[in-house]
Amino acid sequence: MAKRAKKRTSKKTAARRPRRPPKMLSDLFLATLKDIYFAENKIIKTLPKMAKAAQSKELVAAFDKHLRETQGQVKRLDQIFKMLDKPARGKPCEAINGIADEGAEIMKEFKGAPALDAGLLAAAQAVEHYEISRYGTLRTWAEELGMQDAARLLQETLDEEEATDRTLTELATSVINLEAEEEYRAAA
Repeated sequence: MAKRAKKRTSKKTAARRPRRPPKMLSDLFLATLKDIYFAENKIIKTLPKMAKAAQSKELVAAFDKHLRETQGQVKRLDQIFKMLDKPARGKPCEAINGIADEGAEIMKEFKGAPALDAGLLAAAQAVEHYEISRYGTLRTWAEELGMQDAARLLQETLDEEEATDRTLTELATSVINLEAEEEYRAAA
């Protein structure tokens, strides 16, 4: 009998609580937009540290170029927030914090080591893959929500992120990984 009394009480309590409106795709779009806004601003703070730690001039140049692109990407996000009539504000993104922490760990553990640049490059690509996933999703949702101007801006950023990923892959396979392996063999 005690169980029945509890059920009645919880039904009464539930009946008194105001119902929240159901979460819609537009809510998810805004939440994800805040997530990537936080991520991009975190990347702006992290890229100079990675460039400073990098040993390869080509990798430093790639990080510097991507920093400039990321600053432009934040401006595009600002435009989208304005279109939505919402303040441009990020919400903490544990995924990007984790990836950034991994990059910081690589900088510390491999400082001065032949594999440092290969590790930095891998960390940068983890960031790119996260961003590609987010921007692709946001672009699709913007299209589905009828937000063609936002979809166009998101596609511009997605194109840049994919190009950066290709550049990093080319740099890894043509220079960075080979140099790390050569330095290892020379030291052995």
